[in-house]
Amino acid sequence: MAVDMRLPTVKSPPVSVLDRKDLVVPGDVITSDTGFMRGHGTYVDEDKLTASVAGKVQRVDKLICVRPLKTRFNGEVGDVVVGRITEVQQKRWKVETNSRLDSVLLLSSVNLPGGELRRRSAEDELTMREYLHEGDLISLGQGVLVQLSPSLIKRQKTHFHNLPCGASIILGNNGFVWLYPTPGQQEEEAGGFYTSLEPVSLSDREVISRLRNCLLALAAHKMLLYDTSVLYCYESSLQHQVKDVLKPEVMEEIVMLTQQKLLEQES
Repeated sequence: MAVDMRLPTVKSPPVSVLDRKDLVVPGDVITSDTGFMRGHGTYVDEDKLTASVAGKVQRVDKLICVRPLKTRFNGEVGDVVVGRITEVQQKRWKVETNSRLDSVLLLSSVNLPGGELRRRSAEDELTMREYLHEGDLISLGQGVLVQLSPSLIKRQKTHFHNLPCGASIILGNNGFVWLYPTPGQQEEEAGGFYTSLEPVSLSDREVISRLRNCLLALAAHKMLLYDTSVLYCYESSLQHQVKDVLKPEVMEEIVMLTQQKLLEQES
């Protein structure tokens, strides 16, 4: 049996991280200018705006707030979330969305099988478990769920991406990322309840496994997750086997290559 052994090493953070002025810890003075308004994650101490949490400073006009680097999900209107059913109640489901409290999905808010447009009846309420039951991921078929910090998900116009490597990804704002084989055309009669139960090929499983390891590597190095960063990390990892991507030295290598590609794209 092969065993990997490594000597302990002390890793220092990159100089670029140490020099960043937008990252603060509790007690850091953000500004002494009294013209700014206090937002979330800040307080005023001796006329100085001070950080109360560790995170990234965000400024919107005269409003300053600190977005925590590690926190539970606080939903906003328009957010894309991936959730898991935890309980079936009367005319509603309770959903785990990585927030402080369970979310609620009403029976009247889901599409009926076949795409029927009508009022929900008592029969629909009795058959709720046939639509979604405990443990189900909402309207998702076969794939892999990766749970990450919500602060690492970059907000974009769309969070649904079909990657050229043959897999698709849903980047939930709540930190739940869903990886699955890119589906073919769905029939219009599915009404939102189409779930493919076809066997997933070995090549698709390898692609999904590699993407999953790439997500964990990017998250370990606190990099923002969006379609471009994930794709660049995937391409940088192709020279390694899937099982080796999570080795510390390999993670550091592919993340550094990903950062270089992103810098080249920006320039």
